[in-house]
Amino acid sequence: MTALLRPAIVLFLILTGITGFVYPFVVTGIAQAIFPTQAGGSLIVRDGKPVGSSLIGQSFSDPKHFWGRPSATSPQPYNGLASGGSNLGPLNPALTDGIKSRIEALQAADPANKAPIPVDLVTASASGLDPDISLAAAYYQAPRVARARGLAPDAVRSMIAAHARGKLLGILGEPRVNVLDLNLALDALK
Repeated sequence: MTALLRPAIVLFLILTGITGFVYPFVVTGIAQAIFPTQAGGSLIVRDGKPVGSSLIGQSFSDPKHFWGRPSATSPQPYNGLASGGSNLGPLNPALTDGIKSRIEALQAADPANKAPIPVDLVTASASGLDPDISLAAAYYQAPRVARARGLAPDAVRSMIAAHARGKLLGILGEPRVNVLDLNLALDALK
């Protein structure tokens, strides 16, 4: 029995060392050397302080800022430790009530805006942490942000266009804008 057990334990310890320690350290070291920003969490730094990540959304409620997609994480929005959707089906009353309340909040924030509300402003993403909104969602909010900041609507639309990102590899996804990047650019105008 020990003739079978000893090699199994030795092999287990060797593979644990390789796959549990050596491999992660090597891969992390390579990532830090080749992609330091991404390996460090894609942090956005202003005045020497990290203000967020370009990969995780943040909650904005001030009318002077663009608002991101709703977050389905709990106990607080955009909780990176609780990533995941709400798992509410399309016929679930909680989902429809949540969408209705988000529509009401958007309409209350900008009663003059009669344009159709883009779906990504009232529904959470699968992760609940999406940092981007569609260009339609950004342009929908532009009049409110321009009015709250005392800017010309064309200037705000130009900022959206300047921060827009195209489809990934030219074919995947939809054109979008990172909400934190856009809000930081607006805050820099002062």
